[in-house]
Amino acid sequence: MEAWEFGSTVRRWRDRVAPDAVGLPTGHRRRASGLRREELAQLAGISADYLTRLEQGRATAPSAQVVEALARALRLPAPERDQLHRLAGHAAPGPDVVPSRVTASVQRLLDRLAGTPVVVYDATWTLVLANAPYDALMGDTTSWHGLERNAVWRNLCGPPSRVSHTPQEQAEHEARLVADLRLTASRYPADQSLRRLTADLATAAPRFTELWNGEAPPPLPDPSKRKVIDHPAVGRLTLDCDTLIVAVDDLRITVYTAEPGTEDADRLALAIVLGTQSLVD
Repeated sequence: MEAWEFGSTVRRWRDRVAPDAVGLPTGHRRRASGLRREELAQLAGISADYLTRLEQGRATAPSAQVVEALARALRLPAPERDQLHRLAGHAAPGPDVVPSRVTASVQRLLDRLAGTPVVVYDATWTLVLANAPYDALMGDTTSWHGLERNAVWRNLCGPPSRVSHTPQEQAEHEARLVADLRLTASRYPADQSLRRLTADLATAAPRFTELWNGEAPPPLPDPSKRKVIDHPAVGRLTLDCDTLIVAVDDLRITVYTAEPGTEDADRLALAIVLGTQSLVD
């Protein structure tokens, strides 16, 4: 399809999305009832300049990841989501492909957690979305691209994160991630993107190959544990970290909370306020 048709479709569907439907204030000075271009870009985790070029047909061949992010931000039903993929020159995701779709019901759940740090990964531990409180707590994720968006890669050969692990904890965490990825590969043997991911990980990290080829798989990720986080502005805080599995869509939703009335809760609230302000600015 021509790039202009993809762009005009995105622009048309952006105009029909009410701001309050995606948790944005309507205000009194809005000239249009739909989303502004900058708002859709922020919701999709892409730059406003790139979205402008997409809508104007000056950027071609958006990745499936970008298309999925736009479909999610626009709250598209399944048929329109598939249409957007086809307009971009991609096959609509099928049952043999690792899903990364956030359904309307899951999105409503995430909307109710808008003030809590939440990150969503697909079954390959590739970032699907992170909300503003998560970015405030853990650092901005909007500039991550390619392998940077994969938690296995980030833990094995990426830059240090704000999570404080002992060497043993880090080794166990890496082993759990790789074991879960191996199970994912067994469920989606025809997914070409997953094959490329594992090949790239094997090239980038000898530790990955060691874990991948291990005889006995370690236990699956613990769905609930505490994490110590070194925040550059508010200091060290210990939070409960709960991972919820959306079985049908094979998503992992991780939520960070603190017990009310504690010093950790106060520091978390401050980190969110500081980070949200910087993101808005």
